Amino acid sequence: MLVCLLGSSPLLAQQYEDYFQVKAVPDTTSIRLGEQVNISVTAKVMLYALKGASLKVVFPNLPDSLNHLEVVSRTPLDTAGSNSQQKLWKQTITLTSFDSGRWELPPMKFEVFSVTDGSYDSVFTEPIIIDVTTVAVDTSKAFKPIKPLRRVAWNLLDYWPWLLGILLLVTGVVLYFVYWRKRKPAPKPPPAQPLRSPYETAMDELAQLGKDKPWNTDVKLYYTQLTDILRQYFEQQFHIAALEQTSAELLQNIKPVTVLNQQRDKLQSILTLADLAKFAKLQPSPQEHEDCLQKAIAVVEWTKPAAAPAPEPDSTNQKK
Repeated sequence: MLVCLLGSSPLLAQQYEDYFQVKAVPDTTSIRLGEQVNISVTAKVMLYALKGASLKVVFPNLPDSLNHLEVVSRTPLDTAGSNSQQKLWKQTITLTSFDSGRWELPPMKFEVFSVTDGSYDSVFTEPIIIDVTTVAVDTSKAFKPIKPLRRVAWNLLDYWPWLLGILLLVTGVVLYFVYWRKRKPAPKPPPAQPLRSPYETAMDELAQLGKDKPWNTDVKLYYTQLTDILRQYFEQQFHIAALEQTSAELLQNIKPVTVLNQQRDKLQSILTLADLAKFAKLQPSPQEHEDCLQKAIAVVEWTKPAAAPAPEPDSTNQKK
């Protein structure tokens, strides 16, 4: 996945084709079984049309196999064609197939996100049709007769794995019955520790993060750990698939959770700064590092579950 950030203001209201173009071109559309076809995938962003824009561009991530086509390899993203007027990414995806027929590589989806307001849209390439043919057979020639079976002389060494396995099995059975009386009773397992709540786990991890201060050596690692702690807490506490969602999707899906949606501004501020630091190589100030950590602690504190009321004593067992 590739993420690119540009400028500082949203521009999704414009038509994407004005400034964002994607293309997938195969070097051939007809192969034989097992042969390969190279798909040249390009994405072009016109920088002159994006002054002041703040966008993320996400490249498609094809599965290893789809519709009788298998992905053999993917080259790293190449930005050699970029200049002051445009940003250009290139990637070559190599496919093959072992099933004859006409197969379609479905349109590949590129996603464009607005960092400012969290809105997003998708742009697709054209589908690609690939014909896979078998090796031609000359049916004009007569069939050749089937050759008779050839018998191989029996050799004891051919069965040595089986003999060794039987020997080991017999040895294991004998040793078990000889020494089973000498076995010491297995120690009792230690009592199970009470499970920690998602709130306690998240607070401990945030406190440890504040002690370690990883932003002094690796800013990207710090924001990755910080957002992962929050996402795991949301999954365990509110059953939201936060680890599988983008920042924009996560902010959209917390709306039904009232107590979590009340902290939406803090959460959006954390996620936005984290995305900029992880994907746009932004270097926030030390004060911003500390501020993000304190906001994360505030979000967890605000959304922690209420303590269960203590059970009331049974009045029937009290002496009058």
